[in-house]
Formats: sequence, structure tokens, C-alpha cells
Amino acid sequence: MKSRLFLTDDYKTVQENVKSFLNGHPNFLSPDTARSTRAAGDAIAEILGDNLESILGEHCSEYSAGFARRAMADLAFKDSDGLYYVVDVKTHRQDTKFNMPNLTSVERISRFYEDDNNYFVVLVVKYGLEGMRCRASEVVLVPIEFLDWDCLTVGALGWGQIQITDSNRITLRPQFSRKKWMLELCEVMLQFYPREIEKIHSRLGHFEKVREFWLGRPDE
Repeated sequence: MKSRLFLTDDYKTVQENVKSFLNGHPNFLSPDTARSTRAAGDAIAEILGDNLESILGEHCSEYSAGFARRAMADLAFKDSDGLYYVVDVKTHRQDTKFNMPNLTSVERISRFYEDDNNYFVVLVVKYGLEGMRCRASEVVLVPIEFLDWDCLTVGALGWGQIQITDSNRITLRPQFSRKKWMLELCEVMLQFYPREIEKIHSRLGHFEKVREFWLGRPDE
């Protein structure tokens, strides 16, 4: 079953409502929090975790925001059709020049998307600060398959970690086919792993030389 949230333009309404909510929220940053990009991002994520259920409105029938830090997502909800959404909240302070957030493991997403009822959703909040006040300039709320691969990359962590290349530039393909996106992921990984094998062979060669060097050294 297709998601009514993302099959229509309703997700764009939710994006605007998230932005309006944050910009209308009383100051929630302290001087110490505002100085730290990580602390400010965590504060925004916490505020959204406490309030996204009401912002989603009719699209949410069950809601949970009690996930551990290393979990796949920050919060989750089900809609009235029984579709299950896990939401990964990312924040990007726009006065920072570079931001390359991790999204999820390629192995995790491949298993999670075996069930058509599951949606891995990325919620990106781009913001600036006016004193202690957070000003959201843009909100992106999309399933990962709406993200074009020209703004994604894979990092060499575990099986491979899908990352946004640069949070300043997020390219969307609304209503893009999940099947096509997953096939693109497979092509990316079938090119990625051989390059990693070449790197491993090079590293093996390096430490073979290091071992030979130390085998030739006298014990002290």
C-alpha cells in the first residue's frame, strides 16, 4: 500500500507546519546550548520528538519517540493504514560550511525495505540563530527513496553507511519508485565494494612490509 502522506503533497504541508512550529516556539536554547552546534541540534530534535505527533495530525495513529541513540531512527509512527514510519531527525546550522550526516546502514535499509509497509523517513531542519532564538529556514521530510543519489554517498563503516554528501544541497525526486531507488543502491554497492577490496589489498601489502621490517630488527 502506498503512503497517503507521501503519495500526495501532504508531506509538504507537514514540512511547512514543522517550520512554523519551530519558528513560533518560545526560546528553548540557553547561551551554552546555542554555542554548541551539537547541543542546539539535540535540542531541536527533542522539541520535535515531543511535538511531531500533533503536527502530523490525521497521518499519525500511533507514535513513539523513545529510541536509543544508536537506534535506526529518533522517532516512529504508524498511520491509519498500518504503515510504519521511522524518522531520522537531522539538523543543519547554516552558518557552518560543511555537514555530512550519516543516515543509515545499507544493510539495515535493505532488510527494513523488504516489508513494503515500512518507510525510512529523513527529517532535515536547516536553521540559523538570532541570539538565543532558532530560526528554521527549510524543512525536508521525505522517505529516503525521494533523495537523489547525486546528493548521497556511502561511507566505509560496517557494511557501508549512507550519507548526505552536503546538507547545503539536498536533491529530491518526489514520488520516486522505491524499487528503482533500491536497484540504484545495489548498483552503488556493487561498485563500492570492489574499491574497498582494492584498499584492503593495499593495506595488507603495507603491513606485510611493516612485519618484514620488524622481523629484521634485533630484540632489545
